[in-house]
Amino acid sequence: MSLYWLGVDEGVAFPPIQQALRDPNGLLAAGGDLSPARLLAAYRIGVFPWFSEGQPILWWCPDPRTVLPPERFHLSRSLRRSIRRNAWTVTMNRAFDDVVRGCAEPRQSESETWITDDMRHAYQRLHDLGWAHSLEVWLDEELVGGIYGVAIDRLFCGESMFMRVTDASKIALFSLCRLIHADSFALVDCQMHTPHLASLGAIEISRNAYTTRLAEIVQDLKPWHPDPIHCSVAALL
Repeated sequence: MSLYWLGVDEGVAFPPIQQALRDPNGLLAAGGDLSPARLLAAYRIGVFPWFSEGQPILWWCPDPRTVLPPERFHLSRSLRRSIRRNAWTVTMNRAFDDVVRGCAEPRQSESETWITDDMRHAYQRLHDLGWAHSLEVWLDEELVGGIYGVAIDRLFCGESMFMRVTDASKIALFSLCRLIHADSFALVDCQMHTPHLASLGAIEISRNAYTTRLAEIVQDLKPWHPDPIHCSVAALL
């Protein structure tokens, strides 16, 4: 099956997700643009962009899909001790660009990042429009971790998270799950499986199960307007 190419001036519709390739798993289309309208259309049907510098924009809908119901976050004993022992604080949307830049920093085992300048600018536009959000983790007034993603109705599409000290990314995801669960969110889309996410409670479900769930929890194309947050992580236990 040949890869479907999106035109920039042909609207924002995607081909049926059942046409996604098996190898590489979930590759659905290439091309198009990173406009807010196209990104929101993608997330609403379970599609997300993921590509490296020098590649065309690539759109994915893998099978199976990794998700995390926020109430199922696995809070280990060691993480609970870390929360109680350290003066972690979290904020929401206080330093969106700093979080994205932190996520764009290459990992120790990688020489490059998939969060290109085009991706960073695209999500900044979504943030300015109220669709993309960041949660920041602070220790002694220093930004040490965070997570960002797109919130639509009762779905939070997690894009990336980072840490500069031990446990900071776990703290970010824990705090996000606590806060969005309180606001009746049903699911965090984690996209791809990793052992790290699995250890925190993320599970794999079939693409059909994911899109069925998506239809239940994304009924209105409306942004999330969280209250300003600046609190101790210990207060979320």
